[in-house]
Amino acid sequence: MDEFGYLSVITSVIIGLSITQLLQGIGQIINARDRVRIYWPTMAWAVFLLLVDTQAWWAMFSYRTLQAWTFIQFTVVLLEAIMLYLLAAIVLPNIPDEGEVDLRGNYFRHAGWFFGSLVVLLLDSLLKSVVISGGLPGKLDLGFHLFWITTAFIAVFSRSERYHKAFVCLSFAVFITYIALLFPWLR
Repeated sequence: MDEFGYLSVITSVIIGLSITQLLQGIGQIINARDRVRIYWPTMAWAVFLLLVDTQAWWAMFSYRTLQAWTFIQFTVVLLEAIMLYLLAAIVLPNIPDEGEVDLRGNYFRHAGWFFGSLVVLLLDSLLKSVVISGGLPGKLDLGFHLFWITTAFIAVFSRSERYHKAFVCLSFAVFITYIALLFPWLR
């Protein structure tokens, strides 16, 4: 097994756990739908994270040609997977066997942690580029990162429902554009 194959196992497992966490949460909500007050931004962020997990795993393949890995390089790649899992763990609550669950209340109770973790994920993504490639990503990629860092940072402190709803909708549109422009093929 080469270095990439060896190191990618743990990151793939953690991204897989993130996807599992999201799918289990969605399944719990569906099963307890008579006791769950749905808040669509919560559900949208969960679906968005599924897309982000998939893109992160897809993009990780580009590191297969890196022959000599340092511990720092591996750590920033691993931190990205860890942050994806933490986002998945925060976005949807555990659904108890009894009682009503308010997804809107849960959303705003954890918004600071969720969007703060998103900022850390994005900063780690930029750091990953510096540590592995020796510099910041290209202008387009950097622009997307700066957009999300700025908007997520605002979301950490904003309790405006209008802002949060617009942010998740805009994030979907921007992320789909991001994938179409920067990651359409496995390289």
